[in-house]
Amino acid sequence: MKLLIVIAAGLIGALALIAGIVAVIGASLPKAHIVSRSIFLQQSPQNVYAVVRDFGSAPKWRFDVERIDVDAQPGRPVYFREVGKHGTVNYELIEDVPAARMVTRIRDTDLGYSGQWIYVFANENGGTRVTITEDAEVSNVLFRFMSRYVFGHTGTIDSYLTSLAKHFGEEATPQ
Repeated sequence: MKLLIVIAAGLIGALALIAGIVAVIGASLPKAHIVSRSIFLQQSPQNVYAVVRDFGSAPKWRFDVERIDVDAQPGRPVYFREVGKHGTVNYELIEDVPAARMVTRIRDTDLGYSGQWIYVFANENGGTRVTITEDAEVSNVLFRFMSRYVFGHTGTIDSYLTSLAKHFGEEATPQ
């Protein structure tokens, strides 16, 4: 019995030590980051923009999203709530230039991260270069460590762009 207690205490101590190391490393990383990724699609900027801008239809082509509730009332900002495998996040459309540029911002203040995505739809060689730039801040030190070393700052963008390409029946590797 004493041996089990010693083993359990050792495991708990080891986990606490690992969590402490991760927190110290996370705290030493910068809170803010800006990353960009892009893909080329054999589609017009208008077609790509139309799919991306139709927030409510995104669950049809994004595997990580279960539902999106859109609140778009004339004369008011467009708000939308994404419900998916990573939880619920509330967004606001803060800039919308059809077929050219769009900016969405996280409205929540208690997620441990915040920021915005800047979408650019550029006409290129008869198709569209879609670029997403994430301008974000990760306040939670554990999530900051995970974001940097486990899933990477570009993981969500890469998943989004890959799903967008598949929606059009195309293969694309974000760069």
